[in-house]
Amino acid sequence: MVPKLVLVPKKIRKPKQMNIAYACVLFMGLFPYVAAGIAKKGFENYDNSMPRQWLANQTGFRARANAAQANLFESLPFFFAAVIIASINQAPQARIDLLALGFVVARIAYLVCYIANWPTTRSIVWLAGLACVVAIFCQI
Repeated sequence: MVPKLVLVPKKIRKPKQMNIAYACVLFMGLFPYVAAGIAKKGFENYDNSMPRQWLANQTGFRARANAAQANLFESLPFFFAAVIIASINQAPQARIDLLALGFVVARIAYLVCYIANWPTTRSIVWLAGLACVVAIFCQI
């Protein structure tokens, strides 16, 4: 006797909406460009053929905004990995979202503190952002 073949339709998945944590990933991927824009604000004697050299010669808020831009880019891989790994492992989404928002708020405050030249406060909010990322990993 030949076994009967029964075709069962696959479950059709609804497209998922972007959750808050993924929106934070998108925002943070673009946020360093805000710092870059601040560093280049006004473009005094700006040389677009050698922008890095021009930025290296800047002082004051421009130099601080450029340094903040570099640090913002440096923080992205750890944050992105935390959100993605926690999501894959089905950690509680509400906690991931809350901690991702905490990271974003801390990084916005970090940029403000860097440009305003508030080094102690800047270090505190940097640490708060790092704590949010570590906490996301702890949800796994």
